[in-house]
Amino acid sequence: MRYFLRFSYFGKAYHGWQRQPNAITIQEVLESAISTMLRTPIEIMGAGRTDAGVHAKELFGHFDCSPIADPTEFVQRLNSFLPEDIAVQELLAVHHEAHARFDAVERTYEYWVVQQKNPFLTDYAHQINLPLNLEAMNEAAQILMEYDDFECFSRSNTDVKTFLCTIKNARWEMKDEKLVFTITADRFLRNMVRAIVGTLVAIGLGKLEVNDMHTIIQSKDRGKAGASVPAKGLYLTRVVYPNSIFT
Repeated sequence: MRYFLRFSYFGKAYHGWQRQPNAITIQEVLESAISTMLRTPIEIMGAGRTDAGVHAKELFGHFDCSPIADPTEFVQRLNSFLPEDIAVQELLAVHHEAHARFDAVERTYEYWVVQQKNPFLTDYAHQINLPLNLEAMNEAAQILMEYDDFECFSRSNTDVKTFLCTIKNARWEMKDEKLVFTITADRFLRNMVRAIVGTLVAIGLGKLEVNDMHTIIQSKDRGKAGASVPAKGLYLTRVVYPNSIFT
């Protein structure tokens, strides 16, 4: 049978999602724990590939195995095998052709910024001490939804076949003591959100004008966009699938 696993993690200790030969990753830890539990090698296909240090409040992966009689017990047991910074919330039976990556129709990220030193948010948010023009940043964020080619925000020398993405929402808002950027799209390119945030921050600091966003996107040149912000402030918060894939 094929199952979807819903899980979350704090990414500081990991070199991203995808298994690598010389670095610890989320995929490696999860696969090892499930393989140990089920006493058979298990491979997990994730809904996306978060970079080193990036966090996920919600991510899905799929794997195949013999039928699991009690999903709730499976989740409880699996969590006992996992370190404190990785947690599984749910095991869901899906149709045999369901795919965690290709069937996802929407993904949402948040980026957290703090504007004064806070020891409780040091590892959770990016600190920017200078004043930011939130109105200008939101005006520029709206420009993103006028375009669908975001090559200018993609990591250089990437192997993707298309730079097309449909951004459905992009906005900044204050949440308690954090300035939070939320962005939703059907898909994202490698490093895309951190590059977008870096560009919007440059606009908020007055280093770029709001209308420069048009020029940057149209250039398709990563060098024209702002510098990527640190990974520690980035969170994958939601992945949406059609109901038809679940049994």
